[in-house]
Amino acid sequence: MTTLYLTEPRSTVRKDGDTLVVKIPANAETNTPDRSVRVPLMKVDQVIVMGDSTVTTPALLALLERNVDVCFCNYHGRFQGRLTPEVSKNVFVRTAQFRAHEEYRKRVGLAARFVRGKLHNQRTLLLRSNRTLNDPAVARAAETIGEMIIEVDRLPVEEDGPPDPARPQQGSALGTLQGFEGASAAAFFGGYGRLLKQDLGFSGRNRRPPTDPVNALLSFGYVLLMNHLLSAIGLVGFDPYVGYLHSEGYGKPALALDLMEEMRTPIVDSVVLTVINKQIVDARHFEESFGAFQLTTDGRKRFLQQFEQRLNTEIQHPVFGYKATYRRCFELQTRLLAKYLMGEVPVYRPFQIR
Repeated sequence: MTTLYLTEPRSTVRKDGDTLVVKIPANAETNTPDRSVRVPLMKVDQVIVMGDSTVTTPALLALLERNVDVCFCNYHGRFQGRLTPEVSKNVFVRTAQFRAHEEYRKRVGLAARFVRGKLHNQRTLLLRSNRTLNDPAVARAAETIGEMIIEVDRLPVEEDGPPDPARPQQGSALGTLQGFEGASAAAFFGGYGRLLKQDLGFSGRNRRPPTDPVNALLSFGYVLLMNHLLSAIGLVGFDPYVGYLHSEGYGKPALALDLMEEMRTPIVDSVVLTVINKQIVDARHFEESFGAFQLTTDGRKRFLQQFEQRLNTEIQHPVFGYKATYRRCFELQTRLLAKYLMGEVPVYRPFQIR
C-alpha cells in the first residue's frame, strides 16, 4: 500500500475501471509534455492533494468505497481539510474513549505513556546518531532526556483529580507531563541541530511560520504524519478530538496529537536528518517569503520519496514482535489503545524504537 501524492499543478485524477489515471499537463518551465500515470486503486491507502489538482467525483467515490481518505493541502503543504469514508460503527470504542477521558487517573496514566514513548524515541535517536560523532553536547541532551524519563515513571497522580477541574492541566500531573514534554523538546532539538551536516540556520524548533529550512521540513513532515494517524483513528473508530495528553479545543485533533508524540522521531525527525545529511535536499530546494521558508516543488518531491520509503520500511514491532511497516504500525498502535480502553489488555504500551 502507498500514498498517492498529487504535487503537479493542475493535475486531474479520474477513474478508469480499477485504476486511477493521473493526467499531468505540460509544463513550459521544465519543458515536459503532457503525460499520464496509471495507479491501481488496490495499491492506494491515502491520497494527498497539494495545490490546485482535481479529483473527479467517480474517482472520489471509488476511493471512499475502499476506505481511502483524501487530504487537501495548499501548494506549500499546509493542511486545509480531509474527505473521509464513513465513520466506524464501533460505538463501544468511542464510549470507552470518552469514559477514560473523564477518569482522571486513567487519563494521566495514558498521557504519561505517550510522553514516555516520545522521550524514549528522542533519546534513542540522539544516542544512535552520536555513536560515531561523539559530541558531548548531544550526549548531555540524551542524558537530560533520560533523567526526565525516570521522572515521568515516578510521577504521582492526584487521587481526587486536578486542583482545578475546569483547567486540568493547571498545577496538576497533566501540567507536569506537558512541562516534561516541552523541556525534552528543547533538549532534543538542541542536540538534534548538532547532528545536521548542513548549516541551514537551524537554532531550535519554531513554527507558524518556519523560519529556516530545517523547520520547514519538520513542519511539512508533521502535517503528513498527522494525516496518516487521523486515518488510523477513523479506521479503528475513535473520535480524533478527544485525547488525554493534549487539552481539548475546538477543531483540535487531540487524540491524533497524542498518538503522534510516539511517532514524530522515528518517522519525521529521522527522515529530515536523512535528507539533510545525505544532501538529498539543500538550500536550493527552499524558497523564502517574508522570513518564512517553504519547500520548492522539487524539494517536496525529494522529501516525499524519502518519507514514503520510511513508511514502507519493515521493522519488528516493539510490542507484538512481528514484522510490520511503519505505515502499518500507525494502525497497530491505535488498535492497541482501543484494546486497552476496552479492557482487553492491562496496559497501553507506547511505540518505542530500539
